[in-house]
Amino acid sequence: MLTKRQLLQYVGSAAGAAGVYRTMAALGMLGVSSLTGCSSPSAVSQSVGDGKRVVILGAGIAGLVAAYELDRMGYDCTVLEATARAGGRSLTVRSGDVIEEFGGRQRVNFDDKAYLYANMGPARIPYHHRAILDYCKAFEVDLEVFTNDNRAAFFQVRGSLGDQAVVARQLHTDQRGYIAELLAKAVNRNALDQELTAEDKERLLSMLKDFGDLQDDYMYVDSGRAGYQGQHVSKGLVGDAMPVEPLGLRQLLGFDASDLWWALRFSHGVNQNPTLLQPVGGMDMIVEAFKARVGHLIRYESVVEDIANQSAGGVRIGYSHRGTTMEALHADFAICTIPTTVLRDIDNNFSEATRAAIESRKYDAAVKIAFQARRRFWEEDHFIYGGISWTNYNDIQQIWYPANGYHRPKGVIMGAYIFGEDEFDRDFALDFAKMSHSQRLEHALASGERVHPGYRDELEVNTGVSRAWSEVPFQKGSWPSAPVPIAALEVPDGAVYFAGDHTSALSGWQEGSAQSALAVVEAINKRVMA
Repeated sequence: MLTKRQLLQYVGSAAGAAGVYRTMAALGMLGVSSLTGCSSPSAVSQSVGDGKRVVILGAGIAGLVAAYELDRMGYDCTVLEATARAGGRSLTVRSGDVIEEFGGRQRVNFDDKAYLYANMGPARIPYHHRAILDYCKAFEVDLEVFTNDNRAAFFQVRGSLGDQAVVARQLHTDQRGYIAELLAKAVNRNALDQELTAEDKERLLSMLKDFGDLQDDYMYVDSGRAGYQGQHVSKGLVGDAMPVEPLGLRQLLGFDASDLWWALRFSHGVNQNPTLLQPVGGMDMIVEAFKARVGHLIRYESVVEDIANQSAGGVRIGYSHRGTTMEALHADFAICTIPTTVLRDIDNNFSEATRAAIESRKYDAAVKIAFQARRRFWEEDHFIYGGISWTNYNDIQQIWYPANGYHRPKGVIMGAYIFGEDEFDRDFALDFAKMSHSQRLEHALASGERVHPGYRDELEVNTGVSRAWSEVPFQKGSWPSAPVPIAALEVPDGAVYFAGDHTSALSGWQEGSAQSALAVVEAINKRVMA
């Protein structure tokens, strides 16, 4: 009786590698995702890789995905991780943890409770990031809803409101109302007659009236959608309640557009649309699930010193273990997930095109700052359950409210999430990265005070922790600045393949790392079967 391997050998002789790969997929030897076309978590464990050795550089999400899939297919895998932990930029901190940067170490002083943690790296998973979600399902990682856009949260922007914090639902409502009113005026003044028939005009006016909650004369006066006068009063509870007085149109236009308008449409981005999810207990629950399956393959505190394609084929990886012992690994293939910010300083014999791609790939420098609060004042005082407040005071940009531990005595609030540049190309996060840890905390406290008066007193200041990703050893950045992958890193250089979000169009997302790893697994399988 013909074995599957013998069948594949015959197919290879007749139809080449492409025919072999299609046969493998048809036989269920490679689970193929309908979304990605890459090996999926549902792939059946096989012996495709018997006799082949792969060394994986980095135990972040890309490295863990590659190790898991290749190990199941029979490859002999070793993962070299420079630090003492897996996960890369997926970092959840809890009581007793230590955060290391080039400038020093911080100890996490949160209370030792399961719900008191901070995701200092990725913190949300969009509903359409199927690779990561499929792994969560396969590994039984429990998920809960992550609240991204909360209309009870605040906007505090320098400008025509004199730094006043405004409830998000009012800004959204007033913006829609004035846009609808102005467009209705244009229609009624026959300004759009060339574009609209009489029937079109009638239908558009009806739509605008509902869109902006306009009066019968198509004027925007106020709307209960913005809330009602008196704190937290809703029309359903108090029949005579009056809607809050709308902001003036010129007040809205007085905001700095770069600070407000993109924030108002933030949740419209395809990766920010509801539903978003998070693992129960912290984002690193995904890392822990991978470790339970491939943790035995990881060599921690193993710093890659050189990468060399061998003339006879295969690759040699030189690395130092725990800062002393120099060792070398020889393998048929290497999968390099090391960020280009670090990789450019590692000796290698890559091609000129690969080296140029590595050198050109730049990274942003995001910063996160978290505090433990004495009480959940955002819930008790403002009925905010998860979501984000926006502010441009001291450039902290965002305050995140935890989407877990509701109604518990305490909570961990993300007091700042800093990223991006202003219209003058000033990098906010780099400015924060250059500060001392105490300076970062002070800026976050002063900024939060503008959004929540009494903020400093509500927080246990000694619990403040910060993470500047540009200052993290073996990372030196948060995510690639440009979302477009570089072609030279999408193909192997000799026996070395490249994976990670920096080789993906989904830079900055775990999904990009997972998808890139799955693509490399597919490519190595094709090469082996050839």
